[in-house]
Amino acid sequence: MSSDCFAECARRAIAACRQIAAISEEPDRTTRRFLTPPAREVQAWLRGRMEELGMTVHVDAAGNLRGLWMPSAARGRRLILGSHIDTVPNAGAFDGVLGVAMALECAGIAQRLNISLPIEVIAFSEEEGVRFAAPFIGSRAAAGRFDPALLKLKDSDGISVEEAIRSFGLNPQAMDQAAVAEDALGFVELHIEQGPALEAEDLRVAAVSAIAGQSRHTLTWTGQANHAGTTPMHLRRDAMAGAAEWIAAVESCALRTEGLVATVGRIEAEPNTGNVIAGRVRLSLDARHVSDTIRTVAVESLLAQAKAIAARRGLAVEATRQLDQPAVPMDERLTAWITDAMAAAGLPEKVMASGAGHDAMVMAARLPTAMLFVRSPGGLSHHPQETVREEDVAAALAVCRNFLERLAAEVG
Repeated sequence: MSSDCFAECARRAIAACRQIAAISEEPDRTTRRFLTPPAREVQAWLRGRMEELGMTVHVDAAGNLRGLWMPSAARGRRLILGSHIDTVPNAGAFDGVLGVAMALECAGIAQRLNISLPIEVIAFSEEEGVRFAAPFIGSRAAAGRFDPALLKLKDSDGISVEEAIRSFGLNPQAMDQAAVAEDALGFVELHIEQGPALEAEDLRVAAVSAIAGQSRHTLTWTGQANHAGTTPMHLRRDAMAGAAEWIAAVESCALRTEGLVATVGRIEAEPNTGNVIAGRVRLSLDARHVSDTIRTVAVESLLAQAKAIAARRGLAVEATRQLDQPAVPMDERLTAWITDAMAAAGLPEKVMASGAGHDAMVMAARLPTAMLFVRSPGGLSHHPQETVREEDVAAALAVCRNFLERLAAEVG
């Protein structure tokens, strides 16, 4: 295939992402949560593209859209490609969705080159954890790791995961049937980097060596709501002040611990009124590191500091763990083949760790798994100005072509 062909594929993938970005729960910005009406509309759009490629298409019990291309002369086990189609609020157009669009282009490339490798493309229904505060619902099901307790989680409208699945026309009792076959060749996720490293080195793509482990907690600080004008400072039990002191401690911990990133990204105050002392504050903690030991020690220290701050201020604090995801190394053989494919495309063999979580970290528990990053201009993601460059996507697709040919030769 010529460079013009890869450029055409890249343009088509980028156009698909921009078109899908307009399918949203909110006007004038992209917000698309798990199993909402816009998710159904996106699935219908992608189903049309899958059917154009001659794929057999179905939606599993977790709402994952799955298309399988089975060549007439198919040999061996299938390769699975994919990423997610849900978004954070006010998202960009490319996080997750680009991986699905590029996976479909890869299937088309395999067809044009008569590669006899079965390819399954999965558009995971949920990765971000926005609607039910539990990420990776789609890939957990595909990896055979769906915990039935997740069905009882409720969103802000009081709708449970089970109710959402049933309302989507699916059967939550068939979740075990969503698991991919363990004898598949592997899973490869194509994704924007979501950071500035590749741009800083003026590189287009990178193979991923490992995905950092994550800890997510919700902390609830409880004090006493009271009149802001009549309550002396020394007699206050201000939940907001205690939470603010702890937020500063989170930043300090991350700054002095190399490689650790820690974020308080969500905060809710009650009664949330300017002239009333906050009686209750709920906030989030997100901590990540490629070393599970360093991450765990840091989080335990921060939770201990929260208790100490609360005790000193006459507050109560309760921490609830939402996620404890270990760091996940990518499959060495698949990653080596991706780096070989990069070299064959005339690109530097860049390998890096991922600080962001991805469906690949869940799928790796079931299948050999690898990732290919595409440069994020400006290092921007989870932002409406998130973008990609056509030449970078084209380069990634050239790498994918080389990888598919190598894989087909190895298993043929």
